[in-house]
Amino acid sequence: DFRNGLTMVYNGQLFTIVEFQHVRPGKGPAFVRTKLKNVKTGKVIDNTFRAGEKVEIVRLSNKKMQNLYKDASGYTFMDMETYEQVTVPEELLTDKIQLLKESETCEILYHGEIPLGVELPIHVELQVVQTEPGEKGNTAQGGSKPAVMETGATIQVPFFVNEGEFLKIDTRSGEYVERVKK
Repeated sequence: DFRNGLTMVYNGQLFTIVEFQHVRPGKGPAFVRTKLKNVKTGKVIDNTFRAGEKVEIVRLSNKKMQNLYKDASGYTFMDMETYEQVTVPEELLTDKIQLLKESETCEILYHGEIPLGVELPIHVELQVVQTEPGEKGNTAQGGSKPAVMETGATIQVPFFVNEGEFLKIDTRSGEYVERVKK
């Protein structure tokens, strides 16, 4: 019963199925080729499961929470309904967490009562605080330059983007999408 997004215990760790393919060879039993993503580390591995092999399926839950602040122990989030606070250690989070501003909401992934990670909104709007000035003649197709955003993240932006402008950023890839009027 494999499907994309299913979470299971494999070798004592939690993995999510990213991709799977059911194979029925002409000779021998059927098997399933999978790409499994480690929930904690984000590392993707390939594995083959034989037909009839049992796996332990795990139910994960999401809670909508607000990012409060970052300190030495990690990022602290607040449940929007109960006002309960939870701190998620930085090593459980991806490098894309730098795109999340304080007081912005996101989804915290839980296994029982244990927080496993953070799912960011698909797009965030951030202000450029430092970049090289745009020069006359720079076009949208001309290339890119680094820009430091208000959260401290550095992304590549087109040459025409200047300091003080607000940009829409895709959190899945960490790439510039468009300028935003504020």
